[in-house]
Amino acid sequence: MIGVVSIALGMVLSPGPNMVYLVSRTVSQGRRAGIISLGGVAAGFLVYLAGANLGLAVLFHAFPHLLTVIRIAGALYLLWLAWNTVRPGGVSVFTVRDIPFDSPRRLFGMGLMTNLLNPKIAILYVSIIPQFVDLEKGNVLLQGVILGGFQILVAVSVNLSIVLAAGAISGFLARRPDWLRVQRIAMGGLLGVLAVMLVVGNAGTATRP
Repeated sequence: MIGVVSIALGMVLSPGPNMVYLVSRTVSQGRRAGIISLGGVAAGFLVYLAGANLGLAVLFHAFPHLLTVIRIAGALYLLWLAWNTVRPGGVSVFTVRDIPFDSPRRLFGMGLMTNLLNPKIAILYVSIIPQFVDLEKGNVLLQGVILGGFQILVAVSVNLSIVLAAGAISGFLARRPDWLRVQRIAMGGLLGVLAVMLVVGNAGTATRP
């Protein structure tokens, strides 16, 4: 459980489509718009949670060794995400942009679609969270739902905090661009460490009798 929470925290703090959308809406249209948009993002998480676990529960029972492949793929993805977080040339997600105002229904719908079309979340549910499923404990579906539930709790909590503080953070970073580089290096380093932990944990599992 701690591993899922750590990875969920590292991924939600790394800039991605969800963060860009939520921050841009909050900075341009206010906190209410950001919270409504977050509701759509949360609904997208629930869609992934249901779809991924219903399919994976059957798949892992049929092909238990597929978990090893998924662990390796998840570690490689985290390394790729770490590089994209720290590489030079990035733009802060807290940069103020000119965005037209939208209705609450459109804000919710765009939040939903942003999350459903977010490759980071797709890979999270297909390639990273399933590696924490323990076949020996049985009830793969229930384990997947619980693990995904913790990921959603972390993601929604952190994103809500970001929405509430987006205006202040945007102004702070606009005056202090060096802090952006510090944030990106810290998050990239965290994701790299998590990738190594996945590989080491996988090797340890493979050597157990």
